[in-house]
Amino acid sequence: MQQTVTMPKINPKSDEVIFGIWAKNVGDTIKAGEVLFEVETEKVVSEVESNFNGVLVEILVNENDAVQTGEAIAIIDMP
Repeated sequence: MQQTVTMPKINPKSDEVIFGIWAKNVGDTIKAGEVLFEVETEKVVSEVESNFNGVLVEILVNENDAVQTGEAIAIIDMP
């Protein structure tokens, strides 16, 4: 089963963040609680953990993209 990963609400003052880097690559195994990516908000870099176990099969956003809360950012294939 595939699960779409969406951007969580990071900043209470804004629904937009600048996407940082992916901590995982397509094909990597991910466990819930592991850092999946970083985002930047108001000059603060935050690490965001995965909520799912599985394999990262598709990345939908790139470094430095402006991303909205709730926007689809990746797809994970769950066992």
